[in-house]
Amino acid sequence: MRKLLLCAGVVFALAAGSASARTVADPTGDFLPSFVPLVPGVFDPDLDVTSLSVAYDKVANAFLIGATFAGNVDPSKPGLYVLGIDTGLGAIHPFGGIGEPDVRFDQVAVIQKNGLATLSGHTLTATVSGDSLMLLIPNQFLIPTGSKPGPQHYGFNLWPRNGLGNNNQIADFAPQNAVFAAAPEPASWALMLAGFGGLGAALRRRRAMAAAMA
Repeated sequence: MRKLLLCAGVVFALAAGSASARTVADPTGDFLPSFVPLVPGVFDPDLDVTSLSVAYDKVANAFLIGATFAGNVDPSKPGLYVLGIDTGLGAIHPFGGIGEPDVRFDQVAVIQKNGLATLSGHTLTATVSGDSLMLLIPNQFLIPTGSKPGPQHYGFNLWPRNGLGNNNQIADFAPQNAVFAAAPEPASWALMLAGFGGLGAALRRRRAMAAAMA
């Protein structure tokens, strides 16, 4: 419940107009050619990102990350999600060998399918419900490394993996071969609103399930 309240608090602040936000859509079924599934020919839909939303709230001084996948997240199957964050230096770009040289980052958050999440030794607030994931990142956990003018310009990319080790365990990138920031372009507002509408629906489903189990 505390996780839901924290995430909901940032959503309410977003609605009050204190935030910049942006959403990118990612095609369904666009598994990387280099990806090797654990079971040959079986491509788990919860490793296929369909949207990624990033919002920075100035009042809360926090990022709200939202993602949706092509199927419900299944904790019984191997897999995890890595969020690369470029706070200015973007010094790490290890994916040129699999055709993604422009995915640059200097810090990462790791989110397990059961909702456990960490960033640089900090425990994060994450909520996984159905095909959706929400992650709250206090800006104080991120160390600025370069000349980006503010947190709303930090870059983000999400990639699911079926394990940690080789790059052929990475299933997808959102966005492909790029990072994107919370500061929106005018054409991004419609996608952003649709994305956060979906996240709100996921929260409502989670509350209904919790009430039914009470």
